[in-house]
Amino acid sequence: MASKNWFTPRSLLVIAGVILFGLLVWRFSSIVAYILIASVLSLIARPLVRLLGRIRIGKWQLPVSIRAFITLIAIWVILFSFFRLFIPLIAGEAQDLSNIDTALVIEEFEKPIERMEAWVDKMNLGGDEPFSLREELQRQISSILNINVITDLLATIASILGNVVWAIFAISFITFFLLREERLITEYIVTIFPAEKEKAFRHALDSVKRLLRRYFLGILLQMTGILTLVTLGLTIVGVGFRHSLVIGLVAAVLNIIPYLGPWLGAALGIVLGVASHLHLDLATQLLPMMGYMMLVFIITQLTDNTVFQPVIFGTSVYAHPIEIFVVIMMAGSLAGIVGMILAIPTYTVIRVFAKEFFNNFRVVQKLTEKI
Repeated sequence: MASKNWFTPRSLLVIAGVILFGLLVWRFSSIVAYILIASVLSLIARPLVRLLGRIRIGKWQLPVSIRAFITLIAIWVILFSFFRLFIPLIAGEAQDLSNIDTALVIEEFEKPIERMEAWVDKMNLGGDEPFSLREELQRQISSILNINVITDLLATIASILGNVVWAIFAISFITFFLLREERLITEYIVTIFPAEKEKAFRHALDSVKRLLRRYFLGILLQMTGILTLVTLGLTIVGVGFRHSLVIGLVAAVLNIIPYLGPWLGAALGIVLGVASHLHLDLATQLLPMMGYMMLVFIITQLTDNTVFQPVIFGTSVYAHPIEIFVVIMMAGSLAGIVGMILAIPTYTVIRVFAKEFFNNFRVVQKLTEKI
């Protein structure tokens, strides 16, 4: 029997189309980013559009354009209020950190540093050159507390998004039409595929939107829960509400990074808390505060693992924790932190389409049985 020829004109055309699509995505990455952000915003805000649609005065109903516009305004009011609240706090925290005397930090830990330096000399870990842990710590702390690091980070984010005003306009414009026309993207996507497969693709895209909406709403609830727990906990142990709120925000944002994020959030949170309370006595006040802060982060993480994550991953994307772990680790090895963040949404899309078009394979049946 003759072997099947895989390099037919149609297959070559499909390969060329995929390559061209990849090049276009790379070339117009900023526009793709605007579309993705607008898609996420429209997915999250879609329930509000539907809720406004239930408002009736007799037979009169709010037109969908007005509902979409009201929802868009609500999105930006929430975002503006969020930045209006936290940006001054973060800027003030950054300014306070940049004014910290690093020599005072080293002085607070003088005795532990001396013992560490003696141990390094005894073990000859520094080699032939003299090693000063004091100077190394002072240099590292200065680099961490340098406000230029924060401003450089903000500049990098701004450069990725391009012109901020244009980005806001573009995202708002796209979001409005995605809110007004729920199937707008679907109608464009299905035109790429054969007519006989259109019904299956529509069903798959509807499932993807439903699962991703639940996932992103779950992420927002998870971040809100972590922000609340950390802020309340650190305020109770004496860190101060303003510092606790900033640390809670940092922990909530970093928690988006699977597995690694909570550790980074806890470490950075403790550093920020200690840096803002260097006036306290090390033995009787500062060290106990560090212990209480660690306890707050442990309780928050346990709550996240036992309450928040099961709700998000178990009831939104319907995936086993082992699946999630393997997928995130693979994505992290391929694309770093960005890959880890995008791993679950991407895996969700792949699973839905695999269930729709490759459900005759047993492995696909097993991985998608709960969808």
